[in-house]
Order: sequence, then structure tokens, then C-alpha cells
Amino acid sequence: MREIQLSRGQICVNVNMHHPNWPLDELLEFAERINPKRAFLFVSKVLGKHIPVAPSVMQKSYADLTALIPANLPHPISVIGMAETAVGLGAGIYRELKKEYAEKAIFLTTTRHPVSDLPTLGLFLEEHSHAQDQFILSSHDQKKHQHILHSKTLVLVDDEISTGKTFKNLIVSLQKAGLVNVERIILVTLVNWAEKHLDDLDISIPIEVVSLLHGHWNWIPNNQVLNIEMPNVSSTQQQAQKIIAPHDWGREPSFLNCEAWSHIKINQPAEKILVLGSGEFSWIPFLIAEKLEQQGAEVYFSSTTRSPIMQGHAIHSICSFKDNYGLNIDNFAYNVKHQQFDRVLLVIETDKESVDPSLFEQIKNLEIISYES
Repeated sequence: MREIQLSRGQICVNVNMHHPNWPLDELLEFAERINPKRAFLFVSKVLGKHIPVAPSVMQKSYADLTALIPANLPHPISVIGMAETAVGLGAGIYRELKKEYAEKAIFLTTTRHPVSDLPTLGLFLEEHSHAQDQFILSSHDQKKHQHILHSKTLVLVDDEISTGKTFKNLIVSLQKAGLVNVERIILVTLVNWAEKHLDDLDISIPIEVVSLLHGHWNWIPNNQVLNIEMPNVSSTQQQAQKIIAPHDWGREPSFLNCEAWSHIKINQPAEKILVLGSGEFSWIPFLIAEKLEQQGAEVYFSSTTRSPIMQGHAIHSICSFKDNYGLNIDNFAYNVKHQQFDRVLLVIETDKESVDPSLFEQIKNLEIISYES
């Protein structure tokens, strides 16, 4: 059992099983949420969100996790990555599955950025989250739209399962949207803490869980009251700064034929580069990081986030700034400021002028990469 002391209590973790390549210390650290609903956070060491990680390590987790998914799934298959944290993880799982299923499988993500010219499949809540509202968008391309509606298998991807409630809310929303042919649901996650909860979800369709580690946790509060001023990070209104990059990485359902933007290259071998994705926009930045690593650089990948976390434990430094969508929402980049990189590439789906200028004061050697550049 692992016991971690936090300011509002103690988190106790028991591991029941882990993949031979991925023991607890290779997968997770811990931190404190700035959130009155839940005081603790499992911080992934392979996700590329709060801790910078080599793209090759991320890819290894994709491959190892996908290898655990049962074979011969009934199709059509829809693979859904949960925003914002598991967009890239979902895309990585889909890229592996596509080797077997080709266009019998499609990829889409949930999103907190509604797109006015795309049809909405559904809305659901991520109840424990700092930003609860999530949308599921479809496509005007009837091949893609009908693929989703006729899905026989759902592969739902998140970085962790705590209770399974978010997955249940998503499944119910998809059923209301007309997905009535689903025969099988595979929940894919790096870490599964919800074994004792999944039987209580009351979903009539068979549900299987695939994870690199499963176990359970127990939270023991110490009744210390902290004055938590939680930032407003829930807005999903139409953004003032327009998205200029394509949605072909999954916000619009996709067969994921997108590629790294070709003009981005290393300046010299072995230079140390951090590639930062921007919120949900993480798959294209990951592909860029992966390509730069293959060119010979020492590359790490991470992403900005809406999630407010206290400094300490797994969080060694915090950059705080306003979002690049014009929503006046606080965004954060964790574990960047205290490190030294030759280049930090922030890859965004809005134009360059949308970036908060204060980021240049907080992050050395920062370059902004956008679709227009």
C-alpha cells in the first residue's frame, strides 16, 4: 500500500495488478487539486499532460495498452477519447487499432469547444471535473455520421477510471443520440481504480475494462478547511479567438489521416526540445514531437490544461496564463518553468496573436507554432 500525505488528508493506494512494463512508479505521481469536490489528483507520468514525457515512451504505452484490447471486435467501431486529458491517448489507441481494422474503426473525441458548423450528437457531464460540460460532435460527411450511429463496438478511452460515472454519462448520451446497435463496450484506461464500481453502472451492454494497472484507493480527510478559490474554467461559449486549424484530429470524427506539420524541423542534433500542445489540441503537437524525436532531438511532450493544481508533490512549477480562445479562462503549463530547454514549441489551433504575452516571460526560448505559420 502507498500512503501520500496531502494538506486536506491522506490518499491510500493499493495495486492489485500492473502490466509488467508499467509498475505504479512508472505510471503515476500525486498532487492536490484546487477543487472542493476532490482534493487529490493522480498525475500520469506517461500521458504527456502535467509532466513532460518522451514521445517514444507515450507510444510504448499506446502499444502496450492496445495489445490488451480483445481481438475480433464487431464493427463498425467508434473509438472515443475523453477531453481534454485523454484526447491524445485516445488518438494513440486508435492509431494502433487502425492497423488491424482500417476504416472499420473511426476516431472522435469529446470536446468543450462546440463547433457551430458541426452537428452535435450529445451533451454529457464529467461530474467530478473542474469543467463538467462535454459535447460529442458528428460530421456532415454521411459516411462518418452513419458509421458512428451504426457502431457495434464502442472503445472509450480515458486516462483513469475512478468511479465509471463519466463513462456512464457518455454511454447514455450516445444511446439517446441513436446508437442502438452497440453490442460491446471496451473501456480503455491507463489506470483503473473502479473495479468495485463498474457493476453498479446499470448499463445493459457488456462492458470490459483494459488498463495497464488496476487497484483501489481510499481517501482519509483530515477535516482541515482550506479557503479554495476555484477559477472559472467551465465556459464552453463560442470562442472570441477563432480556431483556424482543421478539426481532423478527432473533434470532428476522423480516420486520423492527419500528419505532423511538415515545416517544423530540428535546428541541430541532440537539441533539447519541449513540444507543448494546447488543451484539447494535443494530437497534432504530439505528431510534431514524435517527428522531431525521430530526427535526433531530445524531445519531450506536454500540454497546457484548464485543470488548476496546487504546487507541490508531482507539480514542481506552474505557468499560469489566459487561454488562447478568447474565453478569459485561466490555463496552466505544469513542470515547464523550472526546466531548461533549447526550444519550447507551443503548438496552437488559433492564430499566433491569441497567445497571452505573459507566457514569454514565464517560459524561456518559447516559440509559437500555429496553422498559419
